[in-house]
Amino acid sequence: MWRKLRIVILLFILATVAQAAWIARARTTDWNNTVRVAIYPINGDGSSVVAGYIGQLGEPGFEPIEAFFRSEVAGYGVALRQPIDISLTPPVAAQPPSPPFGGSKMDVALWSLRLRYWAWRHDNYRGPKPDVRIFVSYFDPAAHSRLAHSTGLQKGLIGVVNAFARADMDGSNNVVIAHELMHTLGATDKYEPGSNRPLFPDGFADPHAVPLYPQSRAEIMAGRIPVSEASAEMPAGMDEVAIGIRTAREINWVK
Repeated sequence: MWRKLRIVILLFILATVAQAAWIARARTTDWNNTVRVAIYPINGDGSSVVAGYIGQLGEPGFEPIEAFFRSEVAGYGVALRQPIDISLTPPVAAQPPSPPFGGSKMDVALWSLRLRYWAWRHDNYRGPKPDVRIFVSYFDPAAHSRLAHSTGLQKGLIGVVNAFARADMDGSNNVVIAHELMHTLGATDKYEPGSNRPLFPDGFADPHAVPLYPQSRAEIMAGRIPVSEASAEMPAGMDEVAIGIRTAREINWVK
């Protein structure tokens, strides 16, 4: 009797959580209201260099992401003037669980649950409850020439970004943050796994350009500017990226 009652209670809790998650995801892509995004900075390598960099971060540094969304959404005829509003939280003194790259679907599912629990435990933001949470781990580029892959989850509306703690790399950091934010909104990657080359046509900002190469901007979900059939470059900032038609359809800007 008690065992059955516990199962019923557990199923009710799970159903409630699932319903709340579905409502949250639906709200972020109906574009009737501004999507509130909170960025949580983390000292990824525990260095004094990164601590100093995080200490000078401010919300104006992320305004190019907001401006990008304002500009792009207008091109698709969506009436919302301010689609994204970004807030910066105090630093988080903990590291998120590492994703199981190459793991099974079960490994990924378990990691997703651990990440959501970790995010709940370490959410230190006291402002309005955000719709999307992006945890950004910063690293000293003098000690880390390459960073682990960043991720964004639509389930849970959480992103985990690895970025460089240097002012002249703020623009490219913003591109990565915007890319993972787009994942939380339902957008899919538009590049070739392994080579990271943008896929034609969906991974091109202007697939109808003549000549096709070099492109002047990157499609945000491709992440690189195709400069020739064999090479692509990382954009330096938000003025060098665009949202293509397929991506716009995935986030519900195009019906």
